[in-house]
This record gives sequence, structure tokens and C-alpha cells, in this order.
Amino acid sequence: MEYKSLKITQKSPNSRVYYLYLNRPGQLNALSRDFFTEFPKAISSLDHNPDVAVIILTGSGKHFCSGIDLQTLSDGFKETHAADHGRNVVKLRRHIKFLQEAVTALESCRKPVIAAVHCACIGGAIDIITACDIRYCCSDTFFSVKEVDLAITADLGTLQRLPRIVGFGNAMELALTGRRFTASEAKDLGLVSKVFTSKEALMEGVNVVAEDQ
Repeated sequence: MEYKSLKITQKSPNSRVYYLYLNRPGQLNALSRDFFTEFPKAISSLDHNPDVAVIILTGSGKHFCSGIDLQTLSDGFKETHAADHGRNVVKLRRHIKFLQEAVTALESCRKPVIAAVHCACIGGAIDIITACDIRYCCSDTFFSVKEVDLAITADLGTLQRLPRIVGFGNAMELALTGRRFTASEAKDLGLVSKVFTSKEALMEGVNVVAEDQ
């Protein structure tokens, strides 16, 4: 299947490790509406493929993911019934549920999913990685639960999943300040299991872990 926002590859024909790339490098892999439609389909196809043992989720280009594309975000706030607040609220709720279900597809996947994160991991990207089974990053990675700066709630899964990973107090501090934190702090918090020295070392190390499964 051809995707507009994703790419699926194997490093070798005999490998049971499949790479799922966020593939909008020109837009820093911002999460478009195409992503939210395609991502659950891609995850389902990999989950049901008997040749797939492990999925590595990563990003094409310089950054892992810069968060939700602003156009995708604004789609949920467009008022189609200017005089009917109730209908607008229902429309917004359906839009948020649509976005949430795409991320939740990771949790429903029976195959282990490893997140290999480099450089920017912002906003919706944290929603995604908290739904993965294992998370690794490289030393130049930086993170931010950015939604508070846009006056919205991190409601695609971060507020549900992040406290279980880093503790309630730490999760609330990150969500309410929206501050940027480093790879080393992410390791100390338990958000990632290991920090590699470079993107090249990250991908090599993650591949070794995946191939051993």
C-alpha cells in the first residue's frame, strides 16, 4: 500500500524487523490528517503480517516529529453550525476521538513496537512514543509536551500514558510548563531506556535489539 505520510521498509529481505517511518521530512514529520487516517491501517497491516516480528517506529530526515500539523488541529475547531454550539461540540469530540484512535492503534498492536527517536520529539510525538513498548533516543534529542503553549490539552494519550511511565508529578510538571527537556533527563525520568551518542548509533543499536527478538 502506498502512503502519503508514512513509509514501511525492511533492511534485508529475510529480516522480520520492519521499519515504519514518519515520512514528511520537509514538514519535520508533522502529523497531517493523512497520518491519522493511514497510521492505524499501517499498524494493522504490520500486526497481521506473519512475517513481521518487531516494528521500529522512527522518522525520516532531521527530526523524529514536530507534533500535530496546525491544519489538522484547526480542522476540529471549524464551526459548521455557527448558531448551534451543541453540534460544534459533538463535531470537535468526534475529531479528537478520530485522532486518539490512530495513536491507540499502537497499544492494540500485538507485535512489539520500538520507538527510535532523534532530534525533535514534540507535542503529538510524545503521545505516539508513550504508546510504544520500548523507547530509545540519541543524545541530541529534545522533548516537549507542547500543547499548553497552544492553549489545548495533550489529550491524544500523553496525559493517560505519561504518568504511568515517569510518575504523576513529573508528567504534570512537563504538561503544565511545556518546557523542553533533554535526552539525559528523559533517561532519568524513565521515558527512554537508553541514550545513544548519534542517530547512526541509535539506529544500529535499535536494530540489534530488534533482530535479537
